[in-house]
Amino acid sequence: MGSGIAQVSAAAGYETTVVEVNQKLVDRGLGMIAKNLGRLQEKGVLTAENRAAIDARIHPSTDLAALSGCDIVIEAIIENLAEKRVVYAKLDEIVQPKSIFCSNTSSLSITEMMTATKRTDRFFGMHFFNPVPVMKLVEVVRTIASDPTVYQSTVEFAASLGKTPAQTSDRGGFIVNRLLVPYMLDAIRAFEEGVGSITDIDNGMKLGCGHPMGPFTLLDFVGLDTTYYIAGIMFDEFREKRYAAPPLLKRLVMAGWFGRKSGRGFYDYADPAAPKPLDGLLR
Repeated sequence: MGSGIAQVSAAAGYETTVVEVNQKLVDRGLGMIAKNLGRLQEKGVLTAENRAAIDARIHPSTDLAALSGCDIVIEAIIENLAEKRVVYAKLDEIVQPKSIFCSNTSSLSITEMMTATKRTDRFFGMHFFNPVPVMKLVEVVRTIASDPTVYQSTVEFAASLGKTPAQTSDRGGFIVNRLLVPYMLDAIRAFEEGVGSITDIDNGMKLGCGHPMGPFTLLDFVGLDTTYYIAGIMFDEFREKRYAAPPLLKRLVMAGWFGRKSGRGFYDYADPAAPKPLDGLLR
């Protein structure tokens, strides 16, 4: 996510400083950007001159102090509230007071994060979607402490990246996950209850509702561990059954079947080009 955010920022004309915890991860992120830009160049979407200009705007570092002069800092670290609060407390002492802080979290409380800083009125959520260079939506999340003028400038910044900002407030799941997570969890419950096979439920939503992929394909793409984690956060906030993880999801996560990234989830990805549904094993 971080490399994608850096890519779109630099492509929009912004000088972009990227910070990772070590040089290995810096090189990995830069490699992902180079791969993406290379594809665009091969397709004729990007000229060699424009690619060189984007590369020149990206300034990598392993030192948080490199962010001191930035106007806006977008954090995209692990989805762990305690870890994020530690990073923000450090950044608050380093980055100029007028700067805006934004978290790319998909589910954690912006309010809980902002209290680690002294700039609660200039702290927002900016939730990008994966893959960042392709997906057009950005959820821009305000809190009860937000400065309306600064919030509006943050929304405008998101639009300047070529994204469509969706304005929302700091409630669990924001807009997309508040609607998407119950949908995916309900698909699992439907399978558990014998409503249909993995393939039939996926095809039902693809061919019947026009979704680009069915719920089980989407679950495996997002990551079953990620979905399980987000569902837990949302259930803790709302205490509603629709956010409670079904038993099958918990069992898959405990078994290490996370979806595409682990090779197995609701489908077997031994042949990534032709995933096989695992109905027989999961019944």
